[in-house]
Amino acid sequence: MQAKAIARQIKMSPRKVRLVVDQIRGKSVNEAYAILQFSKKAAADPVGKTLRSAVANAQNKALDSGDVLDIDELRIATAFVDEGPTQNRWRAAAMGRAAPLRKRTSHITVVVDNKE
Repeated sequence: MQAKAIARQIKMSPRKVRLVVDQIRGKSVNEAYAILQFSKKAAADPVGKTLRSAVANAQNKALDSGDVLDIDELRIATAFVDEGPTQNRWRAAAMGRAAPLRKRTSHITVVVDNKE
């Protein structure tokens, strides 16, 4: 049984978030929790929150169908980061010019599935 969670418009560059998501892809849920808990990257917080949401969605899905779900049997089937909308801002530069600032956002998607 697959369950999915998507976190949209996280105010962090997709390149930075992908570094964290690449570490947990394909791992079991408990192992991914451990990796995220001890990661020094700031992106570990929104990725962990999305993973917890996907696990909760799997529990709700199992409860609705009357199945019993063991969290220890879940693994991360798919995890990826897409680029969200970019906010364009301007910063003062030398000699009265303006330099562009691009404030990037990310969409984080995590899909959990049984190990079987």
